[in-house]
Amino acid sequence: EKQAEDNNSPECSEPGTMDLKFTSSRKYVSISVPSKSQAMSPHIKSVDDVVVLGMNLSKFSKPTQFFICVSGVFMFYLIYGYLQELIFSVEGFKPFGWYLTLVQFGFYSIFGLIELQLIQDKRRRIPGKTYMIIAFLTVGTMGLSNTSLGYLNYPTQVIFKCCKLIPVMIGGVFIQGKRYNIVDVSAALCMSLGLIWFTLADSTVAPNFNLTGVILISLALCADAVIGNVQEKAMKLHNGSNSEMVLYSYSIGFVYILFGLTCTSGLSPAVTFCSKHPVQTYGYAFLFSLTGYFGISFVLALIKIFGALLAVTVTTGRKAMTIVLSFLFFAKPFTLQYVWSGLLVVLGIFLNVYSKNKDKIKLPSLLGVWKKSVEERKSRTLSQTV
Repeated sequence: EKQAEDNNSPECSEPGTMDLKFTSSRKYVSISVPSKSQAMSPHIKSVDDVVVLGMNLSKFSKPTQFFICVSGVFMFYLIYGYLQELIFSVEGFKPFGWYLTLVQFGFYSIFGLIELQLIQDKRRRIPGKTYMIIAFLTVGTMGLSNTSLGYLNYPTQVIFKCCKLIPVMIGGVFIQGKRYNIVDVSAALCMSLGLIWFTLADSTVAPNFNLTGVILISLALCADAVIGNVQEKAMKLHNGSNSEMVLYSYSIGFVYILFGLTCTSGLSPAVTFCSKHPVQTYGYAFLFSLTGYFGISFVLALIKIFGALLAVTVTTGRKAMTIVLSFLFFAKPFTLQYVWSGLLVVLGIFLNVYSKNKDKIKLPSLLGVWKKSVEERKSRTLSQTV
């Protein structure tokens, strides 16, 4: 009877609990068996959906995912680049690069909040300290990049961005312990030489060339090198979503910039100027931020699926096309040295892509071509003898 009462007790009737009873004592050991949904932590799920703008990319194959991400990056960022140069072409706007970044971060935060409400999982998985670091790096790379346009021609700024593969590789070595082969190093050298040549050409043909712009864009590249590796590591370690990454990093960055502009008294003049030209500033800034937000969503998907280095390679190719469009739509001095230095950078990009796809891309070596020609000669001689 006592054993029957124990079997009907609440402890035993609770699902998922197994009790080991002892008749000689009232003490027992309770072993809780968690349900299947609780057995695996949401932060370390082996399979997770990659959703970009409401589209689940996990349902597609890897080549299809790559094609969708690359198409999104090219389409939205080409419009983004055009609008960015259009805003800075407004007379008197060049000193307000940090304010444009503030407006851009504000729009990004709103877009990220809207997108986060449309998905089912609204949890923040990446720690707040990590987001504070990512936000600081994002402010550095985007704020310094926008501000450098007040001192440099747009193509020069873009060609610097094309070469951010170099600091990304350095950041990968120190942050993630990666190792690169001789082809990757050659790609970095080609980009470095092309960058130096392009900058020298800009300094000779551009009357408003300023070394301050070179320093600003170089610092932006250093921040950009770190942020790609930190984002990749955080998203893979904590399984964070794209919308979560955008919302928290840009909203915290908005607070950083607002505090900085308030302390330096740079907020009031910018607001006064933009209120006089609302369409050319806030109107273009909205479209500029919208296309940039869509573009960054596809870039984050590339980082999460294929890694930071491949994502940088894709965005570098997009920037090369942006340079061409810049010369077509906006009047600026031109020299053939731009072409040769740009081609050298493109060669570096090709070497990097080849390094990552050696198994799929088989380039003939000089030794292989020579051996093949010798074999063909032997076969011809043998056929003639027969």
